[in-house]
Amino acid sequence: MKRISKVRTAAMATVMALGLVVVAMPVQAGELAGAKLLDTMSAGGKTLKLNGLGLRKKAIFKVYVGGLYLETASKDAVAILAADAPKAVTMHFLRSVEKAKLVEAYTEGFQANAKVKAASQKANVDKFLGLVTDVKDGSEMTIAYVPGAGTTILRDGKEAGKIEGKEFSDALFAIWLGSKPPSEDLKKGMLGLGN
Repeated sequence: MKRISKVRTAAMATVMALGLVVVAMPVQAGELAGAKLLDTMSAGGKTLKLNGLGLRKKAIFKVYVGGLYLETASKDAVAILAADAPKAVTMHFLRSVEKAKLVEAYTEGFQANAKVKAASQKANVDKFLGLVTDVKDGSEMTIAYVPGAGTTILRDGKEAGKIEGKEFSDALFAIWLGSKPPSEDLKKGMLGLGN
């Protein structure tokens, strides 16, 4: 019960740090692998709905539950990446992970899904990787893009940094929605296609 309260507190802090407003819904949160994520958040004056949840596994280990938030539900990864519209990804970690492992995973994701864009956005990619820290079981990281405002990175509800431009956002969101995501189950779940 204490952990659920801690997760809800972290989620609320994330929402407030983004200047977001939680919209009350009959169902309080999406749930997967014991992790609960908010059903809605508001970014850039738009209400974003939980599009889907997916589980990131590495070998036999559950690493995090990823939630994709969109203004309008979509199962089309290409269209989601192309749209200059508010979107967010929240990762609820199910285990502790060191910074070096996370940086390695993000770097592989950029190389596999957005090599050219990541190369042209090298300064922003480096800035993003510099914002990465160790995470603990129960930690949350939220990445939210708002047109004209850029991409905000939050750790456990606190703003860690902001990076301008849609091109960087496209490269970053391609990690999960590109042709070679961390796992197909994660991508399918986030697109609402089931696990």
